[in-house]
Amino acid sequence: MFLKITMDMNRGFLLPVLFCAVLVPPVYAAGDILPPCAQQYPVDDAARLKCYDQTAVPSSPVAAVSHGPERSYLTKAWNLDNLSNSDSSELDRLQPYRQNYLLVNRSSNPNRQPGSPLADHNVTAPADMDAAEIKFQLSFKADIGSQRNMDFLGIKTFRLWGAYTQQSYWQAFNVSYSSPFRETIYEPELIGTLGTGNASGLKLINLGWVHQSNGRSLPESRSWYRLYVLGGWEWNDMTSIMLRGWRRIQENPSRDDNPDIGDYLGRGDLVIRWEPRDKSQAIAMLLRNNLSRTGNRGYAQIDWATPLRLGSAARMHIQVSSGYGESLIDYNHRQNTIGLGFSFREW
Repeated sequence: MFLKITMDMNRGFLLPVLFCAVLVPPVYAAGDILPPCAQQYPVDDAARLKCYDQTAVPSSPVAAVSHGPERSYLTKAWNLDNLSNSDSSELDRLQPYRQNYLLVNRSSNPNRQPGSPLADHNVTAPADMDAAEIKFQLSFKADIGSQRNMDFLGIKTFRLWGAYTQQSYWQAFNVSYSSPFRETIYEPELIGTLGTGNASGLKLINLGWVHQSNGRSLPESRSWYRLYVLGGWEWNDMTSIMLRGWRRIQENPSRDDNPDIGDYLGRGDLVIRWEPRDKSQAIAMLLRNNLSRTGNRGYAQIDWATPLRLGSAARMHIQVSSGYGESLIDYNHRQNTIGLGFSFREW
């Protein structure tokens, strides 16, 4: 009799336990569901609580396992929440930096006779260049090292990046002139990212060193070095603004390919990017200016991309630009361009 009562009591106790064991694991078994909220919002208590509510109390148990909190563009691009590539191989640690694209580009005013204030940097005879050419850009960065869980003057994380961008202009349709590469720009960078931990507003400050060169011999040689500071702001996980100011590192005047480059390529730039949550399109606008009251010069570029129906790896891409500095050898040449083609992986 005692044994029967004990078994009945055990059965009454075990049934609720088993019921909870069946229901709870699908929601909480994935240990990486809740911690990202604390990592993504280390400072903003309200945003962190909202993240917990959205993640820990989902409408469907399956959804909780499959979908964590959505990471914003700047968060993903600069790994501000320390969630990506922590245990990746060296090759996997390569990430997109600027846009990667392949376009058929047409200029309203091709630069057939590039020049510079220095006499030996002036092309003496105009080249037979087509208005249409192929323009492509490859850009990536790699995580070199990081310092997490900081708390110094509002800075919560630090990350060091090595970056590289290559932009080429290929006269592919100029068969009579042997289809040359008109210009290739090589741009290595070293970037330190200071993360603020903010859910919105100012999210990062970048400190960078950058070199640009076209690797050409005289008279087409162009190059310069810069130090810059960049601030990155973001709102509603859809709109981001990156404002950058730079200072040129002066070179020996006898070796300076383009002493007046700052008068044309300016002292800073502004990038505004918008992408809806459904990822149906992305619009980015680049503005650059020399900030001079007299002899003001600038450059504007608008990029629009939308996914192709064939897959998610590529997007149809349209690029329109106007002003000085479409390429490095064109730094003091004004033109309008329009390009149509494809862009590839971007955050």
